[in-house]
Amino acid sequence: MLQVLQQAIERKTATVGVVGLGYVGLPLVQAFVAAGYRTMGFDVDQKKVDLLLAGKSYIGHIAAEWIADCLDADRFEPTADMTRLAEPDAILICVPTPLSESRDPDLRFVEDTARQVARTLRGGQLVVLESTTYPGTTRDVVLPILETSGLAVGRDFFLAYSPEREDPGNPEFSARTIPKVVGGLDAGSRQLAESLYRAAVAGVVPVSSCEVAEATKIVENTYRSVNIAMVNELKKIFTRIGIDIWEVLDAAKTKPFGFQAFYPGPGLGGHCIPIDPFYLSWVARRHGIPARFIELAGEINTSMPEYVLQCLIAALNEERKPLKGSKVCVLGVAYKRDIDDPRESPSFELFARLRAGGAIVSYNDPHIPVLPRMRHHDVPDVRSADLTAEFVAGQDALLIATDHSAYDYDFLVRHAQLVVDTRNATKNVRLGREKIRKA
Repeated sequence: MLQVLQQAIERKTATVGVVGLGYVGLPLVQAFVAAGYRTMGFDVDQKKVDLLLAGKSYIGHIAAEWIADCLDADRFEPTADMTRLAEPDAILICVPTPLSESRDPDLRFVEDTARQVARTLRGGQLVVLESTTYPGTTRDVVLPILETSGLAVGRDFFLAYSPEREDPGNPEFSARTIPKVVGGLDAGSRQLAESLYRAAVAGVVPVSSCEVAEATKIVENTYRSVNIAMVNELKKIFTRIGIDIWEVLDAAKTKPFGFQAFYPGPGLGGHCIPIDPFYLSWVARRHGIPARFIELAGEINTSMPEYVLQCLIAALNEERKPLKGSKVCVLGVAYKRDIDDPRESPSFELFARLRAGGAIVSYNDPHIPVLPRMRHHDVPDVRSADLTAEFVAGQDALLIATDHSAYDYDFLVRHAQLVVDTRNATKNVRLGREKIRKA
């Protein structure tokens, strides 16, 4: 089995199937198509599949023209029919791994996908989990489900873990140019996964086990979480004593060694950084080890929307206005600049807190014309407001949550009554600075 699949991968006659056609899965399809493989894309969302079949894109940095060309060349076939999982030779699982209400790992999407794969699993297939998760998931959760097929890992089928490292909206890095860490359940599984990814991405970093690969991803994002928590806390401290944290960071990053700049904001966003540290602290608790440092970082970061709200309330009070009844427009619902990805964006927590306080809330985001449905938030059915001079002047406050480069900050400050800036987006605005409050 191993040699047959190895040859198919090397000759590029193997078909690659990607389960989950979101911000990770679709760029992964793109990488394998560019490498010369025929690909299949699986998603339970029929609306996504229908858009793809029509040659349309729902992700900003994936061009519709590319999708249409791949369909015409028979290099990519999207489907919602999970019974066809028997067709691809390699199945790459890129489904969400959210948190439960109690901030424990929620693996239902991984488990459901593994069950769907198990129903059609055949000899000679490679299964790779890419979803971010805690060490032990591939071996302890996915493998037992796949073994219900009656097939044996390492003999009949092969199983590996390779964490996604997608950075939406970053023009310098893509799925093809970011090295892939690969760990296999056995030597043969690692060999096959390494060969597959080596054909499609810039480099492969083989590690000794699935657990090491799983831990690598958790460490990468926990590193970012704790450093962002530190600057968020420093922002509160320095603001209280009259020091501009942004000026401090600009000065500190001139040191050519020993310092990497991280920046404060209204909270963490994206699928990974707000979630992964809680996966790590959960597995630590299971082994009787308190993860105090990691959990504290999570608490600081999740507290930032409330801190921003209090800054906004204080700024409105200076204008003799209460939050209740004030018109507040949130600028930006994507979780970071210049992308159309709203996953885990702190803007939705800001919406909830503003509405609970009685504010009349609107939003603008040039990349997200309609608010999407969110797993953990009751999202109003509203469209992005047009930032005309009249509209801006009619708001009691603009709250900058995401610093998109498309915004004309001079225009916004000129016409606004009040601007609360969580991203230092208005740093170059000269006229009307008395209207700006940092948060």
